[in-house]
Order: sequence, then structure tokens, then C-alpha cells
Amino acid sequence: MVSAFTKYILKRTGYIAFSLFGLSILVFVLARVLPGNPARMIAGPHAPQEVVERIRHQLNLDKPLVIQYLLWLKNVLHGDLGYSLYTKHSVTLDVINYLPNSLELVMTAVIIQVIGAIILGATSGWWAYKWPDNLVRAFAYIGISVPAFVWAIIFQLVFGWWLGWFPVQGMFSEGIAPPPRITGFHLIDALITKDFVAFKDELWHLFLPALALALGPMAQDARMIRIGMIDNLNKDFIALMKSHGLPDRILMFKYLFKPSIIPAVTVMGMDAASLLGNAFLVEMVFNWPGFSYYGIEAMLRKDLNAIVAVVLIIGIIYAIANIIVDIGVAYLDPRMRYMERGE
Repeated sequence: MVSAFTKYILKRTGYIAFSLFGLSILVFVLARVLPGNPARMIAGPHAPQEVVERIRHQLNLDKPLVIQYLLWLKNVLHGDLGYSLYTKHSVTLDVINYLPNSLELVMTAVIIQVIGAIILGATSGWWAYKWPDNLVRAFAYIGISVPAFVWAIIFQLVFGWWLGWFPVQGMFSEGIAPPPRITGFHLIDALITKDFVAFKDELWHLFLPALALALGPMAQDARMIRIGMIDNLNKDFIALMKSHGLPDRILMFKYLFKPSIIPAVTVMGMDAASLLGNAFLVEMVFNWPGFSYYGIEAMLRKDLNAIVAVVLIIGIIYAIANIIVDIGVAYLDPRMRYMERGE
């Protein structure tokens, strides 16, 4: 018998699949109505018109929009995302080459975001309305109000050019070769091949762009954790624990922190998913050869297949984050576990 919680997850998955289908239609149509002629861009400005028409026919651009979409969808379901005008390669191959670079950046930013938000939010909530709380709140206001690409420029100028502590461009220093490609993730490949020089060098290049991406979400999540802790500190069950002389450490980590973080988990998950979309300008500032940088180049060149693929994959990552958040909230909230058992 399927539990209520499993039905809930399956229903959410169905909604997300329907949303992705709608997103694919929307972005496909928008990419087609943008100004510019992809066939002319491929053929070149001086190519004869018959060459342009032949390319239009090869790309199915001479067919009705509905037929174009159905042909594209059929190819996508077979793993073919089309041909990129930017790289002159298969878009599927480009995704395999560029996406792992962005995912490494995003996952590093997520680690910084979650750890920083928990430490800052817990500190601020436990010492509410005292000087540690005031410092965290001041940081949160600044972190939320400043965009990620501005942090990227500030970090590049201060810690890269002025202090010289970190590199400011690319993934590896000059003279250091990337590890042999195994998984596509350079950090993992470096560990597999025991190339610790490349591993350390990429981490050094990774830190500033990841920190720039993480600061805004970290500040927002810290504020939510603080609010949750302050709210729960006034609850009867905390007063009961205090009256029994429970040590502050146990009170904090066993009884107060867990229920306080539940509202922030959903926001954390969505913030983490949004990092890939927010990485566009950060990757450009640091010249990071990632999927977001590839997306910008595709948009500038009106690379139809690449544009659709970039937006669709970002949407899929949002969908996966939604499912993970639902499972995470179910783990933290006992009421969801009772629902899973049908109680």
C-alpha cells in the first residue's frame, strides 16, 4: 500500500514534470521569436541566399513552429539537444563539458552557504538582541542587498589584485594541467588520480567565485534561522527544558536548533538551486569556463539550441532541488514522518 507521504512526493513530481514541459514550450517559442536569423549567422553575412535557405531547411526553421517544437522534443527525448552555433559541437557534448564546471562551483557555494548560515543564524538567535546578534544582522542586511556579481568584483579587486591572496581568472594556474577526464568533475578526477597539486590549485581558484555566489543566500538563510530560534526560545517546551536544568549545549542542539531550522530548509534548497542561474555574471567576472558562461555566449550569438538547453537544464535542477527539499523537510518535521506511516 502506498503511503500518504509517497503519494505526496509522486504528486509533486508530476507537477514538476508538467512545469518542465510548459517551460520547454515557453523557452522554445521565445528563442524562435528573438530578433536575428540563425541560418544567416551560420552561413555568414556574405553567403548567397540559397545557402541560407538550405541551412534553414536543415535546421527545420522553414517549418511551422509547432512542427519545429515536436521535432526538437523528439530529438531531446533521444538525447540529442541539437547543434551549437557557438562551439560548432553537439549541444549534448557541450553540456557534458561545461555543466560539471558550474556544478563544482555551485556545490562549493552551497557548502559555504549552508555552513555559514547555520553558524551565523544559530549565533544570532541564541544571543538575540546582543552584540553578536547585531553583528550578524548588519552582515545579513549587507549580504542581501549586494548582488553576487558585485561581490565577485569586490573580491577580485581586494583579495586578488590588491592583496594577491587568490587567483582571479580561470580554473587552473599557468603550468598546471587539469587531471585526466574520468567523471568530468576536476576535483573528483584529481582525487581519483591522486593529482593533489591540481586539486589544491582548483580549490584556490574556486574559493572567491563560490564565496561571491554564497554570500547573499547565506545572509538570507541566517536571518530565517535566527527568526526560527527566537520564536522557539519563547515556546513552552524550551521553558520546560530550562526549568529541569538542561545544559545549554544539549538544549541548543537537541531541542532548539532542529525545529528552528525547518522553515529555513525550503529557502536553503531554493537558494541552492538558484545559484546556477545566479552564476552567469560571476562566471564572466572570474572567466570561469562553466555552463552559465556558455549560456551567456549562446544568448549573445542567438544560439537557439544552446539557449533552450541551458534554460531547460536549469529548470531541471530547480525541480530536483524541490524534491530534495521535500524529503529534507519530511526528515526534520515529525508530522511528515507520521504522514508517511499513514498515522
